[in-house]
Amino acid sequence: MPGKRILHASFLFALPLFTSGFGVVSRSPLSFPAPSSLPVPGAARGSPLFASVSSDNATSAADSLTEGNKAALRSIEKKIEEAAKQRDRFMEKVNKFDDLTNTLEQKKNNYLEGITLGKVDVATPFSETTVRSAVKALMWRVIAGTVTFITSLKFSGSIKVALTIVGSDFLSKAATMFIGERLMNKSQAGRSSGADGAGRSLTKALVWRLFAICNTLTMSLLIAKDLSMASKIAGSDAIFKTGLMFFYERVWANVEWGKEYQVEFAI
Repeated sequence: MPGKRILHASFLFALPLFTSGFGVVSRSPLSFPAPSSLPVPGAARGSPLFASVSSDNATSAADSLTEGNKAALRSIEKKIEEAAKQRDRFMEKVNKFDDLTNTLEQKKNNYLEGITLGKVDVATPFSETTVRSAVKALMWRVIAGTVTFITSLKFSGSIKVALTIVGSDFLSKAATMFIGERLMNKSQAGRSSGADGAGRSLTKALVWRLFAICNTLTMSLLIAKDLSMASKIAGSDAIFKTGLMFFYERVWANVEWGKEYQVEFAI
């Protein structure tokens, strides 16, 4: 029976090679320990073929992820930097407005509590905005133009002549009065208690009336070609328009819109 024993030993030796070569784990309840003098093949956990495929796929996926998202990551980082810079800029603006608010609140408290930090001008100087001057000039031109139209129609008897006289100097007088308002705004003479005084208003009305008479006389003479008629048109409403403009200036003196007060402390 020696042949059967040799065949049985060969089968036991080949069984582990057969199962481990294809990555199959034996479910047999029997266990046959290999001789200590022989190497045990199949100690690897899986097939070399499967291990090679898995390793290639993992490397390829890692390379694809890195290259495919590198630009996106750079873009995100750039946006983060820009957002941080914008946040810093906005924080600077917020801090400036906080400082300005605190300063104004302190000045307000100084007034309310009667604290004297320095010499404050009792007249409370102020300036008029450009928009206020433009509105004043245009509104006065509408009022004065209406009066000029009525007087021109009365003495010429022609609507066309009256409209021509009014329309010819509408824009020029409006622009001239606007320039005059901006020049007068540079001086604080005649201003008290945060408004133009009556003397300042009267001076402005007289100076403007002198210019307006010359302008109206010239345009009336050029259009009507009659010195007598031009003189009547220019002179008939001189007194009326002077009084009207004085009243107009007094009304605007009490209008707070468009005034910027200049409160300064000399510490």
